Amino acid sequence: MRERERDERENEFVDRLVHINRVAKVVKGGRRFGFAALVVVGDQKGRVGFGHGKAREVPEAIRKATEAAKRGLIRVPLREGRTLHHDITGKHDAGKVVIRSAPPGTGIIAGGPMRAVFEALGMQDVVAKSIGSSNPYNMVRATFNALSKAQNPRRVAARRGKKVSEILGSRREG
Repeated sequence: MRERERDERENEFVDRLVHINRVAKVVKGGRRFGFAALVVVGDQKGRVGFGHGKAREVPEAIRKATEAAKRGLIRVPLREGRTLHHDITGKHDAGKVVIRSAPPGTGIIAGGPMRAVFEALGMQDVVAKSIGSSNPYNMVRATFNALSKAQNPRRVAARRGKKVSEILGSRREG
């Protein structure tokens, strides 16, 4: 019974392998290869996390990265469950990302590592641009930096002591 519940909890997450890096250590007998994996995990309902794992074999590195990703999940407020409430920029080292909310039917317009994050998050309409570093680690961290800044209009209204309609104003369509 308990094992089945744990399996169901495990299956609620989708994981995306973003990048695998092979590294070599030169030893007396030749080279020893190791692998580093970058994995993004999400429940497609507004929770997402990323993890990094290293091991001598690829499957073990992926398993470690997936576990690390599940430990560091963040919640992102989504508008209508499909896009962001507002445009955001994120930065990590030389990696900068600009993420913009989009009207219905736009789809995910984003490069590789960012696309994996948005798919795992369950976002359907978003326009994103990576500026600077194309390193997948920095792009994912910059994307998470941006997503952690995302705010819900209800929370902003409560903090400022205003009504939600005052915060949103007249949202332009299209």
